[in-house]
Amino acid sequence: MSTLALQRIRSCLPHTWQFFSVALVTYLICTPPALSQKQAQIPRTLTVNGRGMETVATSHSQVNVGIEIQAKTAADAQKQVAMRSSAVVKYLKDRKVEKLQTTGISLTPVYKYTNNTQQLIGYKATNRVSFRVDTDKIGNILDGVVKAGATQINNINFMAKEEAIATARKKALQAATQDAQSQAQTVLTSLNLTAKEVVNITINSGSTSPPPIFRANVAASRTEASTPVIGGEQQVQASVTLTISY
Repeated sequence: MSTLALQRIRSCLPHTWQFFSVALVTYLICTPPALSQKQAQIPRTLTVNGRGMETVATSHSQVNVGIEIQAKTAADAQKQVAMRSSAVVKYLKDRKVEKLQTTGISLTPVYKYTNNTQQLIGYKATNRVSFRVDTDKIGNILDGVVKAGATQINNINFMAKEEAIATARKKALQAATQDAQSQAQTVLTSLNLTAKEVVNITINSGSTSPPPIFRANVAASRTEASTPVIGGEQQVQASVTLTISY
């Protein structure tokens, strides 16, 4: 090889090493490090939703009664309703019922229609009150308000006490949690997998079904026999969602 050729090769070497150095640095900067085994592993989870329900006996009743009178004049109708209402309220206060309050007062004209002709025949006055009482006392109370002057028993809502509902809600949550765990165990066992730990818990607020309602919506009648009233049950429901790793 000639001396000139050797000189040309030596002159190119620094540029060649510079090129490879830049390429190596670029590779190290732009190429991400290899993911560890733990980072590369995709988490495996199972999400299940459990439900629980408890029933609680009702113990007290919310009652709505009415006094309705029809008379020829508005003043007469209002006067008779006021007298009867006072007697009903006094009776209920003497029985120490809870949450006694007036829920409605109305005075409306009454018309008679003959051959498409409207004729005023009187006025109808109404007064409605509501109260709360233990269900085992409601029969005698209803008989008493009718004797005192009530003409309507509109409806009765049977309700459980707040303490009983709170206890039932806790039991429903326990049942919902056990239901979710049982579902997860069944699924994982069927797939020959093993549960590791619960990684997330979601509790849905327990819901309470509306209390059973007894609707009369008929005019009350005076009777010497005690009116039998039997309360029902309320349902308290809860749900729990579990996310379990395996």
